[in-house]
Amino acid sequence: MAQLNERLEAYKQQAYSRGSSEQRSPKEANWTKAFFELYADLPLAERQAKSFAYALENEPVYIHPLSRIAGQIYQACPGSGCPELHGSSLDPRWNDYAVFPLASKKVKEALPENEGYARYFCDGASPGHVCWDFGQLLELGASGMMEFCLENKEEIDDPKAQEFYSSVAITLKGLIHWGRRHARQLRKTAGEAPNTQAKRELLEMATICERVPEYPATTFREAVQSFFFQHLAVMFENPFGVNGPGRLDYYLWPYLRADLEAGRTTLPEAKELIIELLIKLHERIAPADGWVEAIPIGGRNKDGSSAINPLSYLILEAITELKQTHPSVYVRLHDDAPEDFVDLTVRYLLESGNRAQIYGDDRMIQALHQDGVKIEDARHWTAGGCMEVSPQGCNSDLLFAFAHNVARTFELVINGGCLLQTGERAIPHSKTLADYETFEELYADFAAELSRELRILLRRLDIYLECYATYRPSFLLSSMTHDCMEQGRTINDGGARYMDYGGSGVGIPNVGDSLYAIKKVVFDEKRFTGAEILEALRADFLGYERLHAYLLGLPKYGSDHEEVDTMVDRVLLTFTDILKSHRNPHGGHCRPIILGFVWVVSHGQQVGATPDGRRSGRPLAHGLSPQSGSAVEGMTAAINSATRLSLDHVGGGGAMMWDLDASWATPQVAKPMLKTFIQKGGHIFQGNVMSVEKLIEAQGNPETHRDVMVRVGGYSAVFVTLSKATQDEIIHRHKYRQ
Repeated sequence: MAQLNERLEAYKQQAYSRGSSEQRSPKEANWTKAFFELYADLPLAERQAKSFAYALENEPVYIHPLSRIAGQIYQACPGSGCPELHGSSLDPRWNDYAVFPLASKKVKEALPENEGYARYFCDGASPGHVCWDFGQLLELGASGMMEFCLENKEEIDDPKAQEFYSSVAITLKGLIHWGRRHARQLRKTAGEAPNTQAKRELLEMATICERVPEYPATTFREAVQSFFFQHLAVMFENPFGVNGPGRLDYYLWPYLRADLEAGRTTLPEAKELIIELLIKLHERIAPADGWVEAIPIGGRNKDGSSAINPLSYLILEAITELKQTHPSVYVRLHDDAPEDFVDLTVRYLLESGNRAQIYGDDRMIQALHQDGVKIEDARHWTAGGCMEVSPQGCNSDLLFAFAHNVARTFELVINGGCLLQTGERAIPHSKTLADYETFEELYADFAAELSRELRILLRRLDIYLECYATYRPSFLLSSMTHDCMEQGRTINDGGARYMDYGGSGVGIPNVGDSLYAIKKVVFDEKRFTGAEILEALRADFLGYERLHAYLLGLPKYGSDHEEVDTMVDRVLLTFTDILKSHRNPHGGHCRPIILGFVWVVSHGQQVGATPDGRRSGRPLAHGLSPQSGSAVEGMTAAINSATRLSLDHVGGGGAMMWDLDASWATPQVAKPMLKTFIQKGGHIFQGNVMSVEKLIEAQGNPETHRDVMVRVGGYSAVFVTLSKATQDEIIHRHKYRQ
């Protein structure tokens, strides 16, 4: 493994130290001052745009030693929140201008049935999980984008669009002024430089910052600097984890290729710049492992050709060498990916400290396209955050707005509308498992209840979408989202090309396994009655050991048993069909996105014992992975089950957690296994390659194991920072054998 040079090693240590130290931001204070004092008399949209620009322009300018890329903003720290979203403790007047308090009030008035749903499932509507098309800014510069706004404003007879263009121009001007501040500070610092070399380097940076992001980037280094400035600014405007850069290799490669052809740089010099960029991305949010700013590399171009290029290799090599949790580099592997790139991906999977996430690119493109995305946009997909797939720079940012506990819905249906753990009534349903005469009658009631609950949820999202459009317009983000600039509308006000929601169902494999068990045991074999099964569940199987053992011994999803897999698929399609049938006020639907996260623990704690033999409160299955311990026939059988599902109906991606036993996970074994998963239709491969003994040791001695990283499910984290319940879930996960 290559070593960092002396400058980069020193820079890395300084950046890690800064990132882990206590930081503060004046953002909320400045934004509040601007909104309620400086611009209080302006129309709302102009007031919002100018408040953002004022806060950005007054953010501290950092010129760090040894850096070649200017700029830094610290987030996930005090003062860095989003008053437009949550409001702010600095001023209660924000409650009249912030999405969450206003939307919550509107939901109570317009959708009273949400109160019952939210109490037992989820509330609100989380924003983010998108990537924008920063390539436009690299190509045109902020000044060119401003020109577009001003020209369109003059030509169009649409007051709302004119308001949009004026507001976007204000935010772009704020970005330009912020960049100029860095240039001035760099020249000032150069005047105080201790030696000629330091002065020369600072002046070189100043010259670059005088060009970008105001003007188009002309070199690779300018493109990297312009990217970083706009990324900081967009994340400043939208400080939500799981927004991210997207296809960095796709957008930056043309600039690097031109420099290489002209002899202006070399690949080692480019790698040095990329390593610094990755370190800077980590420094900004170092303590917050769950932010998950994703960089998918590789994949295909819009015309279907391979997009894997030398920068793809370079980024993958660099992130493998850096042992840090940010950014999340994901790999898009299409069927004809070069063998050496596949080899590098396998090395990343096995050696990067449990950070890898790998996509079957061609199947992901197919699923997105089937979900209504144009083929050229589907090929240009990216992942926002944990794994949520969407066409880059094209989607509204309610792309991952919820996670519904499907296992809890099933529990309520078989237990007379009551929670197994407390007996509390949660839904208006009186039948229990003992009352059903046929399996199809039971399934019909489950599907109907799931539909009832999800339709409440989706109507709630419609209300939140309206509030997002008015109170959190995100003009800078919108300026880089197709087709906002053409339509003169913001990202959540009908401007985005795809006004689609997205969300996940948790516990789908558990419900499928449970339904199979009920069908076989109660209705086919008549070995036990529905009443007996229900009594055992209410007792958490205590006193029902024989029944429990029988349920545990039944075939499970993950054991290559076609009948069980078909049942899990039926549950999956019931969930996806309900989501896709909804139409929001802008004509968008809801894209299914199935992933694992810390919810497998928290949602599992909410659910009593299940007919698949799972005990009360135990974790649920990760995404579309088999329940831990169910894949008893080995890795090949588990992959056969997983790829038997109708993954082409999961347009936002179906994630699976494959924790591998380190004793056999060598490149010679892992490579064909990974290729088989992708070729058979798998979407997303992730997992840990670490011994249980190492994890137990880290849990018992956290201070001496702060370097141990694990894949939690959707993101990687330092193991010892996780809750004990999540640590236990990772320790007890099934480790796949060959």
